[in-house]
Amino acid sequence: MRRLSQEGLALTAGVDRTFVSQMERGIRQPTLTTLWKLSSALDMSPTTLVARVERLMR
Repeated sequence: MRRLSQEGLALTAGVDRTFVSQMERGIRQPTLTTLWKLSSALDMSPTTLVARVERLMR
């Protein structure tokens, strides 16, 4: 997994930085397409990304 700032992740994934911030705060939820872009930017599969978020939410 790549360690990126919100801005770096947003730029690499092609999404807005404020959207990344809102996701981190639980205000917004990504679509499947955005989830795919984010996981690609983090060099992991969407399944792995969801599993990691799920572990953090417990």
